[in-house]
Amino acid sequence: MPSSWFCERSRPGGRRSGPDRSRDHRAADVDLSSLAPRADLLAAAVVLDLLFGDPAYRWHPIRLIGGSLTCIEERLRAVGADGRSGGCVLFVVLALIWCGSAAALVAGAARLHPAAAVAVHLFALYSLVALGDLLKHAGDVDAAVTSGDLAAARTAAGRLVGRDTEPMDGAACRRSAIESLGESLVDGVVSPIFWYAAAGVPGIVLFKVVSTMDSMVGYKSERYRDFGWCGARLDDLLNLVPARVTWLLIAAAAALIPGASGGEALRWGWRQHAVVPGPNAGWSETALAGAIRRRLAGPIRLQGRLVTDVWIGDPSSAEGGSEADYRRARGTVLLAAALAAGGVAGLLVWARGAWWEW
Repeated sequence: MPSSWFCERSRPGGRRSGPDRSRDHRAADVDLSSLAPRADLLAAAVVLDLLFGDPAYRWHPIRLIGGSLTCIEERLRAVGADGRSGGCVLFVVLALIWCGSAAALVAGAARLHPAAAVAVHLFALYSLVALGDLLKHAGDVDAAVTSGDLAAARTAAGRLVGRDTEPMDGAACRRSAIESLGESLVDGVVSPIFWYAAAGVPGIVLFKVVSTMDSMVGYKSERYRDFGWCGARLDDLLNLVPARVTWLLIAAAAALIPGASGGEALRWGWRQHAVVPGPNAGWSETALAGAIRRRLAGPIRLQGRLVTDVWIGDPSSAEGGSEADYRRARGTVLLAAALAAGGVAGLLVWARGAWWEW
């Protein structure tokens, strides 16, 4: 090949023979970047969630993941794959389907127009952060107790917890709402944000796949003890770091809330996190008990049987369950969520050098 051809091709303004592949590479880069975490879209998604709650529509991602999980489970059981290996196959198939679909949808929208990619990315993110609904359901319990409607309070509490609500008085209903605020702050807010920051749209979708598996098949019943093992263990793994970050966020938020205590949140989260079953739930629940300076949990019954009567929080504190306790806990959780979203957004701005992109 003549050397003049290479020089002419390499020289600015030189002759080109053959297709221009640089444009294809740039297009691929745009498609991949459309999946990356963005500070502006994270902030917008959290605001939308607070204003409007979780969007209710037929094609909601969690509904789709749950429906496909049921379908795949039936087929796996039909061929005898109902043990641990079947549960692992379930995870792999769900992850491939939904992480791949989310990536293809956002990247495909980017090829149409940058604004289309922004819209799809934002709506997906908005659909997968669950702060607004958490606050609403907990607020329903508080409002019912405040109005003196104990039956409504028990019904509302039953939407948040799996325990028997019939024996619960108003204070116990409020305590269950406060405990749910602490527990769900991890898997409904901090963990999704964490995995979005770590791996963009595919990251938050992967977390939701695992979370849905845990909620649908991650039980210790005879039917799911083996089949649900993969989902339950992966859920523990993906929440491991976010749960401990949430402990610190609750402490930081409590330090700024009148009447709450950041120091007590740190203290009781560290001392009592192992009291609550599971490797992760105890960090946020015990931290919140310490933050509001009240004891939470107490006697819990399931199917008529007392399963625990352990209290969390400072043993010298009063039992929680007043309206003031709920308001203080709600404010702490809301501020902790804001710190999580704001902190991640700040890190993304620092890492990428821009608040917004188009």
